[in-house]
Amino acid sequence: MAQFFQIHPENPQQRLVHQAVEILRGGGVIIYPTDSSYAIGCRVGDKAAMDRIRRIRRLDDRHNFTLVCRDLSEISLYTKLGNQQYRLIKGLTPGPYTFILKATKQVPKRLMHPKRKTIGIRIPDNRIALALLDELDEPILSSTLILPGEELPMMDPYDMKQTLESQVDLIIDGGYCGYDPTTVVVMEDDEPWVARHGKGDASLFE
Repeated sequence: MAQFFQIHPENPQQRLVHQAVEILRGGGVIIYPTDSSYAIGCRVGDKAAMDRIRRIRRLDDRHNFTLVCRDLSEISLYTKLGNQQYRLIKGLTPGPYTFILKATKQVPKRLMHPKRKTIGIRIPDNRIALALLDELDEPILSSTLILPGEELPMMDPYDMKQTLESQVDLIIDGGYCGYDPTTVVVMEDDEPWVARHGKGDASLFE
């Protein structure tokens, strides 16, 4: 049975943040809020937890997970960032964007796009998510909390509890955070382009 934490969206309780991170470190799968929707996540190196997320969402091996990071220095560990890419991302983060970049050797091969060797990364503008990342001291491997057969993410933590409490280890109620997808910007080459329009303003790339 999943634990259920109510964490304040503006002033996250450090005690609960610490407990949530201990669940992640113990191989757990958690549901947590971001600035675009609720996400489901685990530690980057935990294949068993990642496979649980795949089963919950019924994802195939081609689904791209996202590395949710706390800052640009962490992004630069996992992706190959040029000066132009760095400046663009710096100006748009934290915010509701996912950036597709070439991955470094720090990223397990099973997480990369099999042909292009890319990975999605983002820095969310959400205090709970950033508090979790700061305490964990590494990215959270994440996917939007969309259940099989649905088009929109789950929004109500109590619905999540009823539906998923036997399949995840922790559900964090961080209040309403929307259901919009992130704007996906592909930045593997010199000319960035928008692969998906979402909550983030895409006018800079058009």
